[in-house]
Amino acid sequence: MAIDNSKQPIIIKKIFKGGGHHGGAWKIAFADFATAMMAFFMLLWIMASTTKEQKAAISTYFKNPSAFEGASTAPSQAQGEGSGSSPSLISFDGAVDMAPEAPSSVLDAQQAEEAAQALDQARLEALKEQIEEAVDKSDIIAPYKEQLLIDIVSEGLRIQIVDKENRPMFDSGSAQLKSYTDAILKELSKMINQVPNRISLTGHTDSKILARRGFSNWELSADRANAARRTLVAGGMLEDKIGRVVGFADTIPFDKNAPDNPINRRISIIVLNKKADETIHEEDKGAPPAPAAAPAIPAPPAH
Repeated sequence: MAIDNSKQPIIIKKIFKGGGHHGGAWKIAFADFATAMMAFFMLLWIMASTTKEQKAAISTYFKNPSAFEGASTAPSQAQGEGSGSSPSLISFDGAVDMAPEAPSSVLDAQQAEEAAQALDQARLEALKEQIEEAVDKSDIIAPYKEQLLIDIVSEGLRIQIVDKENRPMFDSGSAQLKSYTDAILKELSKMINQVPNRISLTGHTDSKILARRGFSNWELSADRANAARRTLVAGGMLEDKIGRVVGFADTIPFDKNAPDNPINRRISIIVLNKKADETIHEEDKGAPPAPAAAPAIPAPPAH
């Protein structure tokens, strides 16, 4: 039987159309990138908030991550010692080391100091905002808002409680606090306790001469600063936060053009920044010892 060659073979073509996008692989890559950025910023935040001692401890850990300290009592065989094998498959004797040095993970002293100062400044600015907000909301302090002057100075955060005409902070010529001054200081003591910084207390008077004999504006300003210190401690502030208590009399007037202005009578509380606190410590260390009293010279015998 003859084969019919007139029939043509049937060819079926199947066309597979690909999608118009690259699938979901980019989402995984983006998630990895976001995770890496989050870890990077967390690392920056941790480095900014750690102290010098903590940074040194972290550095020491990465130099020796073992839980045990000390040297091995037996030579290690991991590098082929004593077995004739070389610690490396390829000998690089005499070759120049082209590998770049790894950057140090520990900040140098200047960078660490700058980071500590920036953190200290941010802490004081946050405290300033907190006190200003509390002054507006407090029923005790709000009526005396105009007599509370808060600003950032070179030594730290300064809080001044000033006198006002017909509304003094102390009894006239006395270190006895008014009841509202006592309440204001006790409210401030709770907020000052929230930061680790120490404080400086200074008392100031106007130029009026006191009527009391043997008692000048020097004694009065120092007594008022001390009275403020006692009230702050009574309000809950830690006693070891006191760095300095000084009386300046009328030598640093607030209003230089009017030395007898009531605003010159004031108590200044400075929440010291790190640099100012260290300066006070250095001044205390460098102060010369008090001279010894001269021996008494006996009077000549009477003739």
